[in-house]
Amino acid sequence: MDAIDLKILGLLQQDATLSIAAIGERVGLSQTPCWKRIQRLEADGVIDRRVAVLDPVKLGLGLTVFVSIETADHSQDWLERFADTVASMPEVLEFYRMAGDVDYMLRVVVADMQAYDAFYKRLIATLPLKNVTSRFAMEKVKSTTALPLPAPPKTTRHLPGTAPVLAVVGE
Repeated sequence: MDAIDLKILGLLQQDATLSIAAIGERVGLSQTPCWKRIQRLEADGVIDRRVAVLDPVKLGLGLTVFVSIETADHSQDWLERFADTVASMPEVLEFYRMAGDVDYMLRVVVADMQAYDAFYKRLIATLPLKNVTSRFAMEKVKSTTALPLPAPPKTTRHLPGTAPVLAVVGE
């Protein structure tokens, strides 16, 4: 992945609706080479998908809850059943298996406390759980879907009879 690929990824993270022509213009490529790079990034799995990011509050989903779960059962069968059940719950936006004192962490988005209570009752009815702790977000201070991209790779350009010059590829 070179500096141009990283620029393309940065642009797409900010606005996936940009046209190929607009992206190409901003990274210094014509449409065809730009499109080929995007297709390669998609084929390689670097670009997982392109989506619209919605405002949960405007959709009546104003309560975000971080749910920590501890279990006494760590068998593969239990994990598969639990993962299938939780992954099928639309309120769960993120679901992680953790290291440390908590076994699983969920990010849950619901309309209000009553909706969370209904979710909680469904959750604890799925399989035996040792402990479930809910933490309610009071304010969203930062939220982004943009990953911090690495710095462009550096290369050394060297002409015979001269000292090497460090340069950023693609600039």
